[in-house]
Parts: sequence; C-alpha cells; structure tokens
Amino acid sequence: ILPGFKEEIKTIDLKQSDVISFTPEDYVEDTYNALVLGIKDYMHKCGFKKTVIGLSGGIDSAVTCALACRAVGNENVVGVAMPSPISSESSLTDAEDLAKNLGIEFSVIPIEAVFTAYKNSLNPLFYNTEEDVTEENLQARIRGNILMALSNKFGYLVLTTGNKSELSVGYCTLYGDMSGGLAVLADIPKVLVYKIASYINRAKEVIPLSIIEKPPSAELKPGQKDQDTLPPYEILDAILELYVEQARPKKEIVERGFDSETVEWIIDAVGKNEYKRRQAPPVLKITSKAFGPGRRMPIAAKHSF
Repeated sequence: ILPGFKEEIKTIDLKQSDVISFTPEDYVEDTYNALVLGIKDYMHKCGFKKTVIGLSGGIDSAVTCALACRAVGNENVVGVAMPSPISSESSLTDAEDLAKNLGIEFSVIPIEAVFTAYKNSLNPLFYNTEEDVTEENLQARIRGNILMALSNKFGYLVLTTGNKSELSVGYCTLYGDMSGGLAVLADIPKVLVYKIASYINRAKEVIPLSIIEKPPSAELKPGQKDQDTLPPYEILDAILELYVEQARPKKEIVERGFDSETVEWIIDAVGKNEYKRRQAPPVLKITSKAFGPGRRMPIAAKHSF
C-alpha cells in the first residue's frame, strides 16, 4: 500500500469492499532502505550536515560509506584512509577506488609516525615484552582519535562500521574502531552485510568487487584474517541468530548440528563482551534483538546458558 521507510501521502477508502493485499518487500532491500533512513534521520535530527568514515578497504566500511552517500548525498560524506605499515597496498587502492566510485571527498592519513611515537613513549614500560594485541589495538585507537579530531574540528558525525557478528563476540577495539556517534551496521550480521553490498552493486559496480571477494581482515598484524580468530561467518551468524535473537540455550543449539566447542566459545564470548557493547555508539535497530535497549544483560555476572 505504502512504500517502506519513505514518506508518502495516500488516501485509503476503508469502506471499500475489495481486499487490500500486502506484498512484503525483499528483506535485503528493506534492510538497505531502513539503514539509509536511519542515517538520514539521525543526522538531521541531531544537527549534523556531514559525516566522516574511516575507509579501510574492507566490506564493512565500504557498505557504510555507500549507505551514507544514499542517505545524505555524496557531497556530505568524507572518507579517510589511515594506512599503517601492516596495511596492504591493495586495501588502500580499494579505498581509493570506492571513494572515486561514490564521488566523495577522500584523504589519506598514514598512522606510522604516530604509532611509532606511541611505542617509543611506552617502551620504558613495555621493555622486554613481546608485541601482542596491545600494539594491534593501538593502531585502531590511533585511527579512532584521528576521526574524532576531524569530527571536533569540522563538526562531522563519525559513523562506525563494525557489524553485529564482530560486536557480538568482541572482535572490535574499545575506543578504537568503536569510536563514533552512530553504529550503522551494529545490528547487521556479516553475511547480511555481503548481501547488502551485492544489492548496492545491482545496477553498477559501486563497491569494487575486489573488496567483496577478498577474505575479511582487520589488518592489525601481518597476514591476519578474521577466520584465524573467528568461526566462518556463516556458522557464527547462524549460532548468534539462535542464541542472541531467539534466546535458545546451548543444548538446543548443539542439537541442531553445530559443534559443541564452537557454540560454547561463541556463548562465552558474547557474555564476556557485554562491557564493550555497553560503551558502543547508538545502534540502528534492524533485527528483533538489537544490542542496547533490545537486549539487556548484566556486564559483570557469572551465569551459564
């Protein structure tokens, strides 16, 4: 009858005898339109005219950027690539190609000098210790600081780009890639992110295929891939759907054919990372159980599901 997630005025005669049929929109298209409206409304009602997004050359930042362009216009979207010595050359090229395809303002701010300064300052305390996740997270936090500096200086809204799969199990950096004013994809599982990317590319190649086809990676250490730490996203998302959105217990999830150790690891990770999610920016709610008001759990609790 009326289009979803768009303003429209129509007159409906409730006395007519004919049955008014309703055909649901395609779920991916519906989700795309909901996210676009969410960004547009949030920025307008909060008084932001422009947004800034860190472009890593990955799928999440690419989809977020494309959604923002559709929501507020490409002239109001700023993309920033912040490569480190660990970043692949192809990632920077992919970010540049995406920015060209979308027609947005684009800058490159290397973080090597800042990263080195951080490590030199910490060296008296870190002396004789091996580099670990601490140095990985430093890179993410440097990038978050740069984006927030641009936000402060120019009044941009920082859009974070992490997805629900990562946020569920804490595969994100507090005060790093979680820094921002609106979490666009935080209720979108990774598998659905890829489907939205395909929808965005339905008429022409907006998101470079190289971004869609390459294995996802945070690129915080050499040779890093998401699947080195996480289960395959198809499995992770399916288990999260059952546990987070349907509130199914571990026993039932395992009975559906999932590996017991994998299920236990995911449930444990979800519980341990509530403190991260509590400090995340506002989330655009899409599913029945978005993190935040849609799902309240204690931060510090010893419980078993």
